[in-house]
Amino acid sequence: MSGKYQLAQCNIGRARAPIDDPVMAGFVARLDEINSLADGSPGFVWRLQSDGGNATSIRAYDDDLILFNLSVWESPDHLRAFVYRSDHASVMRQRKQWFEQFDGLYLVLWWIPAGHIPTVTEAKERLDHLRTNGDSPHAFSFARTFPAPAEAAASSANCGL
Repeated sequence: MSGKYQLAQCNIGRARAPIDDPVMAGFVARLDEINSLADGSPGFVWRLQSDGGNATSIRAYDDDLILFNLSVWESPDHLRAFVYRSDHASVMRQRKQWFEQFDGLYLVLWWIPAGHIPTVTEAKERLDHLRTNGDSPHAFSFARTFPAPAEAAASSANCGL
């Protein structure tokens, strides 16, 4: 990757109960550990957080039970390694204890210029776009990732050689 673009990711989930409810205790107990793991992971750039060090108090939707996660990574491979090959995977295996089955897409990826900090509004727009249009260079999922814009342009230019 050229370093001119980074990967933004947003995922949402509907909690089974308010964050301070005993049902969510196991999730809350692991938050600091998993956030620290993300912060120290190769390719990690930034994550949305409140003064409390996590994003559980940030309300992006009218439904207070929808938790919102937004972060930036150097590449899809770095994000994939954190999500599926670190201790984060053990938390994901337990997610049904804390989160309801979500109706529809709940994760979106998109490329941003390096140094850009995505907003909650931007992330919601990208997720809505993915839900409406499916995977595209504007908004995509792990099922079909797209190259960063600079890579895509270089690849197209090389096709004419």
